Amino acid sequence: MSGKRRGLGKPETFTFLGFTHYCSKSQNGKFRVKRKTSKKKFISKVAKMKKWLKENIHEPVNQLIKRLNIKLVGHYRYYGITDNSKSIGSFFYLTRRQLFKTLKRRSQKHRLNWDKYEKLLMKFPLATPKIYVSIYS
Repeated sequence: MSGKRRGLGKPETFTFLGFTHYCSKSQNGKFRVKRKTSKKKFISKVAKMKKWLKENIHEPVNQLIKRLNIKLVGHYRYYGITDNSKSIGSFFYLTRRQLFKTLKRRSQKHRLNWDKYEKLLMKFPLATPKIYVSIYS
């Protein structure tokens, strides 16, 4: 007998190892425990990345992006698990925006606009988010 029939309602969520574990349904409608990056860890990691970019503002662009990619892949390898693609996608998006802001601050003469930034990312691409661990297969 399900918890809903017994009048128990939805179980509580809990945070463990940087993930918030919560109950939900799979695509075929069956019960499943899902995981996402905990809010506290996500905010902490975004702030840490912002600080790192500010500290390394004077690095040559190719070296900066190379080191940034190492950090991004490390983040994806830890947090890239089933059902967490939204969180790692958000982390990628926020890091990409922060990199743009950081590179914009480097020079007063040669202002960086979004078009130039897109061309720069074509030359030195950022590591894209990827799910590395599939829990249920």
